[in-house]
Amino acid sequence: MGKQSCWFSAVVVVVGCVFWVMVAGVGGYPEENLVERLPGQPEVEFSQYAGYVDVDLNAGRSLFYYFVEADSHPHNKSLTLWLNGGPGCSSVGGGAFTELGPFYPTGDGRGLRRNLMSWNRASNLLFVESPAGVGWSYSNTTSDYKTGDAAAANDMREFLLKWFEKFPSYKSRDLFLTGESYAGHYIPQLAIALLDYNEHSAGFKFNLKGVAIGNPLLRLDRDIPATYEYFWSHGMISDEIGLTIMNECDFDDYSIASPHNVTEKCNNAISEANQIVGEYIDNYDVILDVCYPSIVEQELRLRKLATKISVGVDVCMSYERRFYFNLPEVQQALHANRTKLPYPWHMCSGATDGNINILPLLKRIVQNHIPVWVFSGDQDSVVPLLGSRTLIRELAHDLNFKITVPYGTWFHKGQVGGWVTEYGNLLTFATVRGASHMVPYAQPSRALHLFSSFVHGRRLPNNTRRSIDD
Repeated sequence: MGKQSCWFSAVVVVVGCVFWVMVAGVGGYPEENLVERLPGQPEVEFSQYAGYVDVDLNAGRSLFYYFVEADSHPHNKSLTLWLNGGPGCSSVGGGAFTELGPFYPTGDGRGLRRNLMSWNRASNLLFVESPAGVGWSYSNTTSDYKTGDAAAANDMREFLLKWFEKFPSYKSRDLFLTGESYAGHYIPQLAIALLDYNEHSAGFKFNLKGVAIGNPLLRLDRDIPATYEYFWSHGMISDEIGLTIMNECDFDDYSIASPHNVTEKCNNAISEANQIVGEYIDNYDVILDVCYPSIVEQELRLRKLATKISVGVDVCMSYERRFYFNLPEVQQALHANRTKLPYPWHMCSGATDGNINILPLLKRIVQNHIPVWVFSGDQDSVVPLLGSRTLIRELAHDLNFKITVPYGTWFHKGQVGGWVTEYGNLLTFATVRGASHMVPYAQPSRALHLFSSFVHGRRLPNNTRRSIDD
């Protein structure tokens, strides 16, 4: 929590008291969840909260959250929930501290630096470690750690209902649901759970205003072949292997479990393709250099700077974050690990229902007049834009939506931010140029522009006033 500056000495006491009342929980905010200051945190003017919400007392199931208010005028701004993918990966570790939150870890893993392109410039942000077993979220019932998508969605709906009891002033705010990767499953299923709740509730209703998902897994049997098409189109595998996969692999009803329901010849070609791409390419961003874990972990232990910059991105940030989150003083400041179990914080757990086709859920969301944006970093080979773009076009056709914005460039700071198209004034597909699977991580400024446009109901700008010849 930052200090409140005062202009006149005569009002220092008054301002200080007002500020304390605002953050201390008197106005309905939970004082016990206030994060006064994170270790190594720079001064800020916004408030942070973190802690647990019990979603099932009988099972002993609780989800951990981190909430950061907008950096200015939070009472006038929307609430945005962000979920990471994985499946089963931490939104606090991912979205909050390496992508779109207000802080990044410093290179020594013991402090934080400001993310000047944080999405809390445009909205209040809520990050939840979901489902139970992810990050610091837990259950006292062992079977809860093998939960599927439906149970995760129900828990998140219960989480939101109880979180609003802690933060009642946010009940009426515009609510946006966002996420990336396997959140292509989590977010649409949560949206449906909220819409179902609204349909049967005579009282409170979720004020859902939009859904945005980045590089989302939507349909496995279409997203998987897009990976190998991406490899081939970017010169990462040979013509021979690419053609074998295209001609021999029938990905219809492809199963996420191994062995996959494809032929031996197809499996061999896939295995060879993965071997050629190798471990020295980051599949989540094929233009970035890789981080060497053994080297960076040794540097962190020796209090050396582990930061390794590639194309302007700290490619070792995830290791710096893990080191930081496992510091006892960090967990204490975040009110985390309240069970005091002696296991380290880790990013992902891996529970999945990956074979579900999400397009019918997106269709229902749009039919409820909820805008849906799908955005793709164009350097991602894990869930490439090649599959997502095709699926959204097919969804638009199924909805009988006409093209309202023809496919073309959108601009940011006088440069091409990516490409965008819109269907029926409710369904948008956009790419983010130079971005990875984790769009805000690789292109924070362009990602903030896209997000700000989304929450304010604006189209991405398709022209720039600056001539290329000026």
